[in-house]
Amino acid sequence: MGMLALVFVLVVVMSAMARVARTEDPVSPVALPTYSLPPLPSREPREDDTAAPSRPSSKPTSQATRRPTTPTLNRTAKSNSLYRAGSPTRTNCPAGNASIYNHAQFKALILKTGRCMGDAWAPALTRAGIPWTPPHYMIAARKGRGACGDYPSPGSNVPYYCPSNSTIYASTSAMAREYGPLGSWNGIIISMMAHEYGHHLQNVSGISDSWWQQTINSSSRSGKMALSRRHELQATCFGGMFMRSVAASYPIDGTRRNTLLWAYSHLGDPPGGPRDHGNTRSNAAWFRQGYTRPMAYQCNTWVVGSSSVS
Repeated sequence: MGMLALVFVLVVVMSAMARVARTEDPVSPVALPTYSLPPLPSREPREDDTAAPSRPSSKPTSQATRRPTTPTLNRTAKSNSLYRAGSPTRTNCPAGNASIYNHAQFKALILKTGRCMGDAWAPALTRAGIPWTPPHYMIAARKGRGACGDYPSPGSNVPYYCPSNSTIYASTSAMAREYGPLGSWNGIIISMMAHEYGHHLQNVSGISDSWWQQTINSSSRSGKMALSRRHELQATCFGGMFMRSVAASYPIDGTRRNTLLWAYSHLGDPPGGPRDHGNTRSNAAWFRQGYTRPMAYQCNTWVVGSSSVS
C-alpha cells in the first residue's frame, strides 16, 4: 500500500504541475509576499535536515511500535508532522465588499480573515500534535518599523512574516499599489495574507528551521535559491488550502476561483531578480494544488523534483 500511495501522490502532484506548465510566463510578474530571514539557529544540523529532495511521497509512513503518551513530532521539512494534519476546518468567513483602497476597511478585513485562518488551521495542527499559537499582526496605512525592520521593506510593497516575533507585517497602501493591477476584488490580496500565514505554519511546525539549516549547509547560491523556492511555494500551497476552506462563505464561486488561479499565473520572480520565490508557472501550480487538493501532505514541496519548484 505504501508504494501505491507513493505512486498516487506522484501522479497527482506532477499532473497538477504539468497542466499549469503549459502556460507561458507573462513579461512582468508581480512580486510575491515574503519571509524575513531568521537569525542563525543554534542547534546543530541533523542528517535528515540536509538530505536532498526525492520523489513525492504520501503521508509519512513511519509508525511508532507502541502508542506514545504524547505524539512524537517530526520537525524536518521533508517528513514533518504537519503533513498528518489533513485539511483546515471549513470556516464561516464572509468578506463582504471591503475595499483594498480604504485603509480602515482593508485592515479590518485582514484582521478578520486572520482570525478565520486561526479557526481553520488550529484544529488541524492540534490533530498533528503541533503546539499552536496564532501569529500577531502589524498593519500600517503606509509604513512602519518592527522586529524585522521596516515594513514594507525598502524598495518593496509586499507583506512579510517575521519569525522572531511571529508577526505578519503589511502596509495596506503598498499592497494596493502592488496587487491592485491584478484586480480590485479583496480575495486576491487575502490569499497573499494566507501565504504569510502559511509561513507561520512552517515556523511553528519546524519546517522553517529545517529549511534554514539546509540553507546554511548549502555551498552555492543556486542551491540556496532552490531551497527558498521550496519554502515559498509551500506557503503558497497552504494559502490555496485556506482559500478553499472559506470558499462557501467568503464567498468564492467558480468565477472568483478562476480569478485567483489567473492572478497566481501573474505572480513570480521578476526577470533579472533573485529566483527565490518561483516562476509564475510554479506559483500558479502550487496555489492550484492547495486549492483543489486541500490536504497538508499535498503541499510537500520538499519531495518533488526540481522542475516542479522552478
